[in-house]
Amino acid sequence: MAKSINRLTDRQVKNLKTPGLHSDGGNLYLNVSPNGAKSWRIIYTKNGKRIELGIGSYGTVSLAKAREKAIEARQLLHEGVDLKRHWGKQNSGADRSFGAVAIEHIEAHEPSWKNAKHRQQWRNTLKTYASSIWEMPVDEVGVEEVLSILKPIWFAKSETAGRVRGRIESVLDAAKVRGLRSGENPAAWRGNLALLLPSRKKGARRHHAAMPFIDVPDFMSKLRERPALAARALELTILTAARTSEVLHATWSEFDLEGRTWTIPAERMKAGREHRVPLSPAAIELLEDLKRADELVFPGQLRDKPLSNMSMEMCLRRMDMAHYTVHGFRSSFRDWVGEATDFPREVAEMALAHVVGSSTERAYRRGNAFEKRRELMTAWASYCASKLTSRCP
Repeated sequence: MAKSINRLTDRQVKNLKTPGLHSDGGNLYLNVSPNGAKSWRIIYTKNGKRIELGIGSYGTVSLAKAREKAIEARQLLHEGVDLKRHWGKQNSGADRSFGAVAIEHIEAHEPSWKNAKHRQQWRNTLKTYASSIWEMPVDEVGVEEVLSILKPIWFAKSETAGRVRGRIESVLDAAKVRGLRSGENPAAWRGNLALLLPSRKKGARRHHAAMPFIDVPDFMSKLRERPALAARALELTILTAARTSEVLHATWSEFDLEGRTWTIPAERMKAGREHRVPLSPAAIELLEDLKRADELVFPGQLRDKPLSNMSMEMCLRRMDMAHYTVHGFRSSFRDWVGEATDFPREVAEMALAHVVGSSTERAYRRGNAFEKRRELMTAWASYCASKLTSRCP
């Protein structure tokens, strides 16, 4: 039977060079960073969330001492003690490295980050590019250390460099608030790194390829001939000028067909604000024709999962329209409003769930903008239907 604890030996710990986590068992891990620095981690799961706590770097904390700390951790966890809070009070000096503070900062903010990819990118970029300061005491990180991280990627990986700098700045700001460091933030841009690093040339902004709005009616006619559920999802996306994720994750409880309204909750919106979509007669007809065998309006093959994010893109490919994107239909809608109608710009922007004006202006418009948007979406649906045939059975 394989050993469940005490898997590592002193010799192994001393000679390990492979980056990553190496388990000693019993929640204890040795972390080897890409630059060879070694540190101890206690890793456990609480309420379904993985938690990493640093307990010191190898050299300062021996294998034997790390095991003693792991035994203490297991006992506290068994007793239901909040390990992070307990050690924060009783042993706040256990690990004040940049890496430990970064992990704690990420864990504190993860619940507010809706995008799982964004959460993982935070960890990956810091562990990859800030490895040289990962084990350094957070109060010793200075401008030279930050520059040594950024200079090699400043032009080669311009966008990544900007994100790394911003994330290091956030971690160091958090450390200062917690009293773990003092002075100016060495990763700050204005009045600091802006004076030491050359300006980066911004690449051309990438746009989603949009179908010219003049071609949309003919496309909608062909789209209605397709019986696939993905085709209906794409049709609703175009009629409502919504985003892909907003449509695919829609549930029937969000729709009030009698009130001709779709209310998308804040947690599913890019701007984090509830968005009400006025439904045109064409959108209501489409929804009424769909089967309600699931809470999801567009269920996928897996239980409780919607259609794939690629389902509508694949529909475009099958129609030999791969040179356009689903998101691009929002631009088609916006171009149509601006070039072929007299609807105000602000109404079009609100229909796209864009933030328009100050908070005072938005509050002032809230009363009548919805009905104006209803007129706009009905006009858009009528335009889209100008070449439509009857819906495919």
